[in-house]
Amino acid sequence: MSRQSRHSWWRRAGEVGRHVENALLVLCLVALILLSTGQIVLRDVFSTGVVWADGLTRLIVLWLALLGAIAASRDCRHIAIDVVTRLLPPRLRVVASVVRNLFTSGVCGLLAWYSWTFVSDSREFGDELLGNLPAWWFQLILPVGFALIAYRYLLRALGSGREAG
Repeated sequence: MSRQSRHSWWRRAGEVGRHVENALLVLCLVALILLSTGQIVLRDVFSTGVVWADGLTRLIVLWLALLGAIAASRDCRHIAIDVVTRLLPPRLRVVASVVRNLFTSGVCGLLAWYSWTFVSDSREFGDELLGNLPAWWFQLILPVGFALIAYRYLLRALGSGREAG
């Protein structure tokens, strides 16, 4: 496989990943709006509601938060305080960027590890949500999301390091 076809394959895989992330974000947001609106109407108009809707709403908010963080890390739209970085000369700015990205990757890697431990324990203990569904199905977004963010920041740090070299 030539270098150009490998690069093309990676670019296509990245585009597919972007579309999947965006589709999941839209799906979760629409589901949250419809579910919340439905609950409000059911409670206010018919004095009833769906028992599992509040739990599902909380889970959708968790998924939206992680999917939003994944998208922010993908597009470099994360929250960053770079007052000091702006004052640095270009060479030190690159070094600071590498250190910042490595630190972020490390923290997200630790979060992925500990959330994986949490999900594993939840699976082992047989935790259930929304009636009788395994909780770990819904919690998988935690280790997967943090691992993906850690991976992206690691790649960004390595890319910044190459620019400096």
